[in-house]
Amino acid sequence: MHTMWKGSISFGLVNIPIKLFSATEDKDVKLRNLHKECNTPIQYEKICPNCEKDIGNDDIVKGYEYVKGKFVILSDEELKELKDEHEDKSVEIIDFVKLEEIDPIYFSRSYFMGPGENGNKAYALLREALQKSGKIGIAEITIRSKQQMAIIRVYKNSLVMETIHYPDEVRNVGDVPGVPENVDINEKELDTAIMLIDQLTTEFNPEKYKDEYRTALMELIESKVNNNEGTTSKEAPRTNVVDLMSALQASIERTKSKETGAQKKASVPKGNAKPKPKAKAEAEAPTGTDQTSSVKPKTRTTRKKVGS
Repeated sequence: MHTMWKGSISFGLVNIPIKLFSATEDKDVKLRNLHKECNTPIQYEKICPNCEKDIGNDDIVKGYEYVKGKFVILSDEELKELKDEHEDKSVEIIDFVKLEEIDPIYFSRSYFMGPGENGNKAYALLREALQKSGKIGIAEITIRSKQQMAIIRVYKNSLVMETIHYPDEVRNVGDVPGVPENVDINEKELDTAIMLIDQLTTEFNPEKYKDEYRTALMELIESKVNNNEGTTSKEAPRTNVVDLMSALQASIERTKSKETGAQKKASVPKGNAKPKPKAKAEAEAPTGTDQTSSVKPKTRTTRKKVGS
């Protein structure tokens, strides 16, 4: 895993060097916008709608819109000074609470925490202390110039940090329109609903749930490639279809169980390509790489205005 942050956990006089690793990943299928006429990926330019000029990075400043159409300009120096003043490479545990006291609406993003250099013993100490006490730590951390609240808890054999929203970041549920207040519920209807809940109650098994839409979308893409329905932009070099198929197949296999994946691989036609042994094919399959993404041809561009 890629280390995305290095620092330390501190509570009382204890200091534990740690590393953060993203615990989740977005597996949405990315689709590119193409020019219908020549199938070339569309590029977007930054245009000032007032001056109607192309804008480069050196021409852009940061501003906060305090009323409609009025902005306060913040210089790079001011933002850097503010960042340096508040950036701290430490996770300070402020309080210890019970996990069930925090509503899931506060949870934001999860990170695995690994021990830093010479931090194994202190890391294990905090892990065991949290596990035996049944508590979690409430902490503050700054990631990418944003100060955040977080909880630190035990997940399997590791420590996990989950960023949580500040109270003023959670909207008032009272603002939701149309929520019924007092409704007379028939006792028989309520008993039937509870009976249905009891019948569907089971232990939570995350492996049971799959993104069926993503799997179906990848199968549709794969079938189009198998039926030679793929296309190439006029100015882009042709992609090796066999390698593309390997990448698509590898993506699909990751979304299924091993048994389903094995059956699927056996049924996928390979066209006129010479088949490879299973182990070799899997070893050569790129891990979800979009092989056309590195091509940067000169293209006709569609302009996109700044702020649109």
